[in-house]
Amino acid sequence: MAIIKIEDIAHVRFSAPDLAEMARFLDDFGLATRVEGGKLFGRAGDGRPFVHVTEQGEPAFLGLGLLAASIDDLQKLADAEGVAVEAFDEIGDGHVVRLIDPDGYRVEVVAGQRTLPAERSPADPLINTAAQKQRLRQFVRAEHGPAHVRRIGHCVLGVSDFRRSEKWYKDRFGFLTSDEVEAAKDLPLGAFMRCDRGDIPSDHHTLFLAQLPGKPGFMHAAFEVANFEDLMVGHAHLRAKGRTQAWGVGRHIMGSQIFDYWKDPWGHELEHWTDGDLLTASDPPQKMPMSSLLAVQWGAPHPMFAGKRPPPQGVVRFVTALNIRLRRMVRRQARKEVA
Repeated sequence: MAIIKIEDIAHVRFSAPDLAEMARFLDDFGLATRVEGGKLFGRAGDGRPFVHVTEQGEPAFLGLGLLAASIDDLQKLADAEGVAVEAFDEIGDGHVVRLIDPDGYRVEVVAGQRTLPAERSPADPLINTAAQKQRLRQFVRAEHGPAHVRRIGHCVLGVSDFRRSEKWYKDRFGFLTSDEVEAAKDLPLGAFMRCDRGDIPSDHHTLFLAQLPGKPGFMHAAFEVANFEDLMVGHAHLRAKGRTQAWGVGRHIMGSQIFDYWKDPWGHELEHWTDGDLLTASDPPQKMPMSSLLAVQWGAPHPMFAGKRPPPQGVVRFVTALNIRLRRMVRRQARKEVA
């Protein structure tokens, strides 16, 4: 049994040497920015006080926040971990329990923050298809500008020992596996994990942990936008502003999201997404091959597959070692069958 069951991701935290430059990027990305107490806060449209925070310092990912259901849950977690429930002295106040995960990531579990009224989301456009005509005597006139980011959806972290990190997060926060990704049969390298909210639908993943070659580190954070039209308008705006695209537009396999990845000025990837899968606690976990991880159902292939980005040497070594291991497994199985 988990100590508590978190309800969602709350925020991601970075450091950067130039808060003004980060603010300009976040404005283009679709977050409302504000500096307070020497930190830069980015707010989405869902009313939460912030979903992205940047501190002054060398470029780095510092950690993530998770949303607890109540301050009582924070106390349960604090008692189990032997730490204190602290006042959260940032925009929105509330309370926080601060933990460090097995790879040194800061995990801030928050509850009781003040919220603002949610901003009005752009209306979903009426679509004319071959089978159904909804838009009659009306024209499509997209309003130019940044995408309307509604909320933060998930974070992806590289870890040094997947099973160790999976147990740490599940034991404390009640995560459920949606898809476990295997490099080969019974050789897991990561999992897409969602919140356990019972019968209430939850995003296909709130956290993805991946044990990949090289040093563990931040991979990306994802933010839900209003709809597909809004994602494409945001895409055009970021391109017009000269921002660096990382990957997109396309539709993922695991999670099914339509995605569009961009890099902040220091190379950290942030994703716009829409139309993702929703699951309840009764949906069983699935196992998926590694080939599905960076593949798309449609759209732009990953830059490594498109020849735009050479694979890191760590990936080359990993694939080589995996192929050797698989060949050895096949030979052992063949010898057993002969015997």
